[in-house]
Amino acid sequence: MNRLLTGCTLACAAILASTGPASAQQDEGALRERALRLMSETPLIDGHNDLPWQFRGRVDNQIAELDISQDLSGMERPTHTDIPRLRAGRVGAQFWSVYIPIGLGGGTPGDVRTVVEQIDLVHRLAARYPADLEIALTPDDVERIFKSGKIASMIGMEGGHSIGNSLGALRATYALGARYMTITHSKNTLWADSATDDPMNDGLSPFGKEVIREMNRLGMLVDLSHVSEATMHDALDVSEAPVIFSHSSCKALTDHPRNVPDDVLERVRDTRGVVMVTFVPSYINEDVAAYGELYDAERARYLEANPGDIEGARRAAGEWAEANPGPKATLADVADHIDHVRAVAGASCVGIGSDYDGIRSLPVGLEDVSTFPDLIVEMLRRGWSDDEIRGLLGENVLRVWREAESVAARLQQERPASDAIMEELDGATTGRGSGEASD
Repeated sequence: MNRLLTGCTLACAAILASTGPASAQQDEGALRERALRLMSETPLIDGHNDLPWQFRGRVDNQIAELDISQDLSGMERPTHTDIPRLRAGRVGAQFWSVYIPIGLGGGTPGDVRTVVEQIDLVHRLAARYPADLEIALTPDDVERIFKSGKIASMIGMEGGHSIGNSLGALRATYALGARYMTITHSKNTLWADSATDDPMNDGLSPFGKEVIREMNRLGMLVDLSHVSEATMHDALDVSEAPVIFSHSSCKALTDHPRNVPDDVLERVRDTRGVVMVTFVPSYINEDVAAYGELYDAERARYLEANPGDIEGARRAAGEWAEANPGPKATLADVADHIDHVRAVAGASCVGIGSDYDGIRSLPVGLEDVSTFPDLIVEMLRRGWSDDEIRGLLGENVLRVWREAESVAARLQQERPASDAIMEELDGATTGRGSGEASD
């Protein structure tokens, strides 16, 4: 009997030991090994990174003055992105945002020069760092460049104001390498409503719908991040190709106007699009979103007393935030939004769109581009299969892009380039909008 008890005691001790800290470490190690293996096989495609605007804002696009071949995390004002940390984060392909503030032209042709300069910057970065970066114009390019050991570099325009209300400019930016366009940014264009502005068109104007049709004919991805819900539905009605959300999260979890409501997620599922979940703290955590409203109110108070002093308002709001620290979003919040997209739209309709270098703060655990493997480990911990992870990493985006190319091949046989002019379709209108930081 004693021997039996002793045997049971030893067996129980062995079971406890196997489920203790050492076993947990082994499990964590196995998850990380699995994550890194998957990331070595499938390119992680990040839908949105604003490093190009950092070059413009910090060094006036003088690329030699900001050497991203070095780890820049020790700078006084560190970027979120550089090549060593991209490598550590196992980034396989990056959509570089060629964001320009709408205030530079408010939808007028003055914007086109600036966006062309930002597109040129991305090309120059690839030429400056040829061992690490290479421009990708097609999904096949992405896979070839990834297999060669480089980071595929794609160009995404953030805001329809970038084309100066001109389909000719739209076609020219595509020819220069832009492969998606976000239909609006923080303010309306003359032909599409933003999520964070007062409605002008109740979605898309007639010219706005023609923009979507011409994007389909080109094979340019229609990006619905930043647009109003009415614009989302109008674009989904018009587009013959699947759409993307390059950096948005879920309205059901965080009630922010920049997020995607469930009825739109269902339409994304039905039209085989993809929502690339963003890391913007106020879009993924309700408490942070509420704190953000206080921050914005402080900024607005300063501007009311000092009209036009945008930099002063940012400093004042920043000083207020230092004196009144708020809640923090976390990696787990991002994972919750990824889970929600899967639950509503399906695992084939989700991706990752960080918004690194376009936002002031980041979730705990996702502080820069080196941390992507930690997110993949978390999704594996939550029970995601290898196939689902491959889709999340990049296969879903490549599938949407290929479908957009297929639609374009058909449409180019069916109709010529559109010669529509906004003033003829929409009538005489005037622009509006103000410059804001990208997110």
